[in-house]
Amino acid sequence: MDKKITSPADLKAIRDKARAAVELRTSQGDTHVVVHMGTCGIAAGARDVLGQVVSELSEAKAAHVTVKQTGCLGLCDQEPMMTITDKAGKEFRYGKLDRHKVHEIIQEHVLGGRPVIEHIITY
Repeated sequence: MDKKITSPADLKAIRDKARAAVELRTSQGDTHVVVHMGTCGIAAGARDVLGQVVSELSEAKAAHVTVKQTGCLGLCDQEPMMTITDKAGKEFRYGKLDRHKVHEIIQEHVLGGRPVIEHIITY
């Protein structure tokens, strides 16, 4: 169950968290994280992946990152997937994601700049 709002500070914290999530989706950061949200991706868990990506990057205050969503790439057996494009324009596609893999990819690749080779399906 969610925590009840008992003070103006609680309300401000909720507002700040929501604002950070919106900024991730509208910013023009130099690193792009795209979650593939076609029907096959959604069925495989892409909504949870997108939620986790936004949550972790919001908490990290990652102003250099833009989060977007797109449709199917035709690699349905690899869903859920996300593509990370770094500031040099190089794309890294990660597949068969779960909560553990998403956390590792966000921490190591998106925030740390080190691709997680064992989870990459194409680059």
